[in-house]
Amino acid sequence: MKFNKTLVILAVVGSCLSSQAVLADSLSANASVANNYIWRGLTQTMNEPAVSGGIDYASDSGFYAGTWASNVKYGAADNFSYEHDVYFGFAGESGDISYDVGYLYYNYDEAAGFDFGEIYGTVGYGGFSATLYVLANAEPDEAPGQDFGFGSTTYISLDYGFALESGTEVGFHVGSYQGDFNEAFNGVPGDYRDFSVSVAKDGFAFMISTTDLDDAGDEDPYDNDAIKYTVSYSVDFEL
Repeated sequence: MKFNKTLVILAVVGSCLSSQAVLADSLSANASVANNYIWRGLTQTMNEPAVSGGIDYASDSGFYAGTWASNVKYGAADNFSYEHDVYFGFAGESGDISYDVGYLYYNYDEAAGFDFGEIYGTVGYGGFSATLYVLANAEPDEAPGQDFGFGSTTYISLDYGFALESGTEVGFHVGSYQGDFNEAFNGVPGDYRDFSVSVAKDGFAFMISTTDLDDAGDEDPYDNDAIKYTVSYSVDFEL
C-alpha cells in the first residue's frame, strides 16, 4: 500500500502507513518499481521485482481514500499474481501531535485463499510514530485450529525518520507481528519481529531489512530470515 509519508520514507518497499497532515483537497497518483516487495519484513514476490501504483484522494477536512496495486508471488506454483488494496481514513494534527486512523482492505485473486482487512491507528510526534494494525475481518474467517476473528492478529510498528541538510531522508523501523492469521497468510512459524533502515532522495530509496525468524532451510524459499536489500524508484504526480 502506498501513502504520502511525512515521518518515514520507505518508497514502495512495503505496504506501510505513517502519520500525515492533509492540507488541501487533492487527487494524486503514484507509480514505483523495486527489486523486491517487502511487507512487514517478508518478501511478497519471492524476492523478485515488483511494479506498483495507486491513486489517492485527500480532503482538507482530513479525510482520505485511495487504492493501490502490485504484482505478488507466493510459492513456486505462483498461485496468484496481484494484490489490490483499498483504504480510507482520517488524518490530522493537534499541536505537535499527528494522528491517522483508518481501514485497509487487502484483495487478491481467487487462488490466493485469503482476503482480509485491518483497522489501524497512528500517533506521531516530531520524527517518531507508533502504529497499531488490528485484523478486522478475513476470508476465510477460520482454519483448523486457528482463529481469524476480530483482534486475533496485530502488528505494531515503531518508526523514526529525519531529513538531512542534503534532502536525504533517513528512516528506522521496528515491527512486531502476532497472531494466527500471520502464520496462515505468510507461512512463517508463529510470531516474529522485523527491522529496517532506509534512505531516500528524489524518488530513489534503499532499504536494509531483516527479521528474527530462524533459518527454515530448504523449506523456506523466501529466505525471510536473511538480510534483504531493496532498491526502488517512485514518482508522484497530481491529477
